[in-house]
Amino acid sequence: MRGSGDQPNSATSRLQERHVWDSVKKAAFILGSGLFVFAAFRNTVTWHLQQFWGASGDFWQSQWGKAHSYFQGNEWVLFFLGTMVIPTMSFWILNSLLLIVDATGKPQLITRYRIQRGRNDPVEPAKLQQAIRTVVFNQVFLSLPMVVVMYPIMKWRGNPCGTELPTFHWVLLELCFLGLLEEVFFYYSHRINYILWCMFVSLLSCTGCPDIGRRVFIMLETFTSFPQMSNMLPPMVGPIILGSHVATMMLWFSLALLLSTISHCGYHLPLLPSPEFHDFHHLKFNQCYGVLGVLDRLHQTDTIFRETKAYERHTLLLSLTPLSESIPDSPKRK
Repeated sequence: MRGSGDQPNSATSRLQERHVWDSVKKAAFILGSGLFVFAAFRNTVTWHLQQFWGASGDFWQSQWGKAHSYFQGNEWVLFFLGTMVIPTMSFWILNSLLLIVDATGKPQLITRYRIQRGRNDPVEPAKLQQAIRTVVFNQVFLSLPMVVVMYPIMKWRGNPCGTELPTFHWVLLELCFLGLLEEVFFYYSHRINYILWCMFVSLLSCTGCPDIGRRVFIMLETFTSFPQMSNMLPPMVGPIILGSHVATMMLWFSLALLLSTISHCGYHLPLLPSPEFHDFHHLKFNQCYGVLGVLDRLHQTDTIFRETKAYERHTLLLSLTPLSESIPDSPKRK
């Protein structure tokens, strides 16, 4: 006969098992949806999506042809617009709206979905200005040079600015493969970065100030270009391997920036991916290195995260009630 003490352990085991399956299902959905659509391309939904893409009627192909003609086939300009200008514009359009919310603390319709309630509400102007300067610096002195270097590599790989756009189904397959590659490179690059910087910080800690190492690491992680290389390189590896068209890269980079914004914005909004996982990475640094969470589960780098309320909240919000209200943090012990 089982004792009553087995019940909490059983409940915890079931909860962990449920979240394991949640992580697996998320990865399977993202990586498998493209393959599923490819296999079922004759159904009505895909047919309509093909119409939108322009497979019938050649709408997008026509627009690409006009752009090609307007810039007189200047492939560098087309590549620069597709990989730098348009993704950067999409980044700033979304983040400008979030900046207004952070600066004013309004509207409550959005601020009620803050992950960390009562903190940085509103955000101090000096912190916002520092964040903006850092982002602009990274875009000019990191993103731009990387795009410049990437162009001849993509030319060597194929014809990134060819006059014919890739098919709808091929773009779906590419996006699935790019997501898989980013998870792998994002996880391991972040983990290697953490190990290297821990070695550096440990040397700083030897100066006699025990907190100096952690303070420097937080500063580097938050307000410098230190994490940017491991954030930017993983999305670039996939297109190089596949020899992607600039149109696919434009979609992929815009999507990657959108997901990065959601992961860092501090708001767990309805119907959008949960930022709880990556937010916990910024809290602990040695947890939650990946994007999908599959590699973190494999390498046991999410064990602390799985013991928190944030782990329970790490799901798609399908109601208007903030998860911080429906699954509040445990009361702090006095």
